[in-house]
Amino acid sequence: MPSQSNKALEVFDNPNPQRDYRIQIELPEFTCLCPKTGQPDFATLSLEYIADKSCIELKSLKTYIWSFRNQGVFHEAVSNQILDDLATAINPRFMRLKAIFNVRGGIYTTIVVEYQQSGWMPKPIVDLQHL
Repeated sequence: MPSQSNKALEVFDNPNPQRDYRIQIELPEFTCLCPKTGQPDFATLSLEYIADKSCIELKSLKTYIWSFRNQGVFHEAVSNQILDDLATAINPRFMRLKAIFNVRGGIYTTIVVEYQQSGWMPKPIVDLQHL
């Protein structure tokens, strides 16, 4: 039976919550509809986050992303909605979503939205070559 779109996001326990580490996910097949014309809009979503207690389960993320296929929504709105939904599901220490939409009418659109947990500060980067 083929997978169906679904707005539910499943999570699992972060196996290393004591450490800040980046999880990067590429979603090259995002599709929604232009709310003005009804034409499909295509994008690559790049998700990057530092988990706190939970991580996003990938199959549920895929079916969540599919749920936008027939939804008429502006690029800015859908990018912010996706970030809000993901941040609500796992309350990460940090999350960034970059939505790179394919050209439409000679115009490329890229939306970058971020979330940061209250009180979280990134650890300084250590340059091991200059120690």
